[in-house]
Amino acid sequence: MTSWTAAMLATHGGFELDVELSGGDGVLALVGPNGSGKTSFLRLLAGVAKPSAVELVVSGTTLASSTRGIDVPAEERRIGYLPQGYGLFPHLGVLDNVGFGLASGPVRMPLAQRHQKARALLEQLGCASLADRRVQGLSGGEQQRVALARALVLEPNLLLLDEPLAALDATTRRAVRRFLTDRLKAFGRPAIVVTHDVRDVEALGARVAVLERGKLVQVGDLAALREQPGSDFVSEFLGL
Repeated sequence: MTSWTAAMLATHGGFELDVELSGGDGVLALVGPNGSGKTSFLRLLAGVAKPSAVELVVSGTTLASSTRGIDVPAEERRIGYLPQGYGLFPHLGVLDNVGFGLASGPVRMPLAQRHQKARALLEQLGCASLADRRVQGLSGGEQQRVALARALVLEPNLLLLDEPLAALDATTRRAVRRFLTDRLKAFGRPAIVVTHDVRDVEALGARVAVLERGKLVQVGDLAALREQPGSDFVSEFLGL
């Protein structure tokens, strides 16, 4: 079983982000009002932003520790990160987007091997037909699948998805939600998903962590949150 623990302290948008969380295999849904620090927390975990103080351990390996002077570079953390808007490179084709992370860090595969691995993963995700296309012209759902493949190609120990369904229309969102639910179950390792939709939480069977003004206000499953919501936001999120 993969496990992770994170303690983060950082300044964000005029308030202090102060979060301690841990988890194991399965999905954790990170929810909260706009500007509560959800995206910042994922960026800090991924190593693309630097906290004031941090202790981050994934699968028994310390990736960052301000007290011990440890800061593993983002490309070496084995953390898959899918940012808002997917972050695909428009000048690259699908295969080069998916295999991008394999060109640096501890892996450093040659181009042909990167393409082979990327093509195999796209096939596993049920979207092999996208392999030879350009990113420009892909639909929202297709971009989401390519971005998910790019996050998974490094076989990460922890997967971070920042509002992966937010940019999709209602019909595509339902289809991609089913796709994402199936893939995260098959992934079999920890994932943290930022969402604003309780239907995402229900479909993913996720535990929930509620973040407001940079601090955790409640952690638990949906049943526990419904029984005793910890804030007005939680009640509104659950439609109570």
